[in-house]
Amino acid sequence: MKRERTLIENAAVLPETVAQKLRADIIAQRDAPGSAITESAVALRFGVARPTARIAIDRLVADGILRREAHRAARVPELSYDDVLDLFDTRSIVETAAMGALAEAGAIPAEALAAHRALTATDDFAHHDIQFHRALVAGQPSTRLTRLHELLMGEVELCIGQVQSAHLITAHEVAEQHQGILDAITAGDAASAERLTRDHILGARDRLLTHLDTSN
Repeated sequence: MKRERTLIENAAVLPETVAQKLRADIIAQRDAPGSAITESAVALRFGVARPTARIAIDRLVADGILRREAHRAARVPELSYDDVLDLFDTRSIVETAAMGALAEAGAIPAEALAAHRALTATDDFAHHDIQFHRALVAGQPSTRLTRLHELLMGEVELCIGQVQSAHLITAHEVAEQHQGILDAITAGDAASAERLTRDHILGARDRLLTHLDTSN
């Protein structure tokens, strides 16, 4: 009975592990935008069975990290200039509202502080930046706002990966901007928290849009 329970637990954990590793490869641009992600290739890369690879791919499709049309392999999305503009503008609206709500309470989630500390200790900031923003939004009181944010975050992760890969901003700059947001929240200054969040998001947007414009 114990062995059967262990097998069931392992079967549940393994696809999640594969999904996490594949997600990291995509965010780091090791799988470039437009790349096909097939079950057979994922199974071979991670040494797992194809059903496990399929579950992992399905999870990333659900999260917006991959896209898949009917009867075709999943692909890493290629976000256009207009996609990025719309995505970051919408993200700015959601996160600005979330930071204002947090500042009114004057409390910062422990997970956000942990992500901020981790970010200051590395140049590989994309993962910690994503965790920081997720934790802050999840820490405000509206579950609906959190759900809206999660709908955006898959594509946001792809953009943050591009920002890091193209060296459009440094980890030090990101950490400084995050610290300003945290200070405003702690001080209960909702207006400053909202303004700094908006500047942080739209500043990254503008750098990425300039990069996309000059690359095409």
